[in-house]
Amino acid sequence: MEPQLLYRVTDSVATVVIRHPEKRNAMTEAMWRSLPPMLQTLAGDPAVRAVVLTGEGGTFCAGADISTLRGGPEEAQRLAVAAEEALAAFPKPTLAAVRGHCVGGGAQLAAACDLRFAEEGARFGVTPAKLGIVYPASSTRRLVTLVGPATAKYLLFSGELVGARRALRTGLVDEVLPEGELGDRVTEFTRIPVSRSQLTQAAAKEFADGRTDRDAHWAGQARASGDTAEGVAAFLERRQPRFGWSVPTSA
Repeated sequence: MEPQLLYRVTDSVATVVIRHPEKRNAMTEAMWRSLPPMLQTLAGDPAVRAVVLTGEGGTFCAGADISTLRGGPEEAQRLAVAAEEALAAFPKPTLAAVRGHCVGGGAQLAAACDLRFAEEGARFGVTPAKLGIVYPASSTRRLVTLVGPATAKYLLFSGELVGARRALRTGLVDEVLPEGELGDRVTEFTRIPVSRSQLTQAAAKEFADGRTDRDAHWAGQARASGDTAEGVAAFLERRQPRFGWSVPTSA
């Protein structure tokens, strides 16, 4: 079975699957390289309103498949960061659905998603200290934003794996589900953001990520879109809103 990233679109949600079961869904060089253009395609598809990232079978991702990385550790890190940044910059809601191990590069990808839902028994680890690798500054800052400096240092200093419940307490995970219930919960939850205003979501993603130079841009988008008027009218008329603004295909 060839290692690859696959995706399918169902009910406006694109599910991206990491498939490399022989090595616990470790990311090969080709898989790292394929993620940014795949995300670009999904960002430009008006039928896609959200993305779920998951692993095939019982594991999310065990990190990088070092045996396929011809350029050594520096090239491996560059590819992982490029994929991580592409995922973080995706203009629509993203959710990591985690079963089993979410380690190394897998943890980078999960942290780059907007939300993370995990199944009981999932294990998370940030492991560069086991290999003598300097974790990228951008990845470190993202981890600190999620879990705070103390937990980030614990994860980075030790390289130890933590369970789903501890990940939930520290903010690394947003929900923990009993075994066998993760898929249904993800399907249930993603129906919510796909029904909401893309304008609100896109602006909120930028603001939450710290961008401070686009207030006027988003105010103009809100005025031009008519989404606010539609949302208020739908509320008063007790119906579902029909929001018109969508992410530009060039985003």
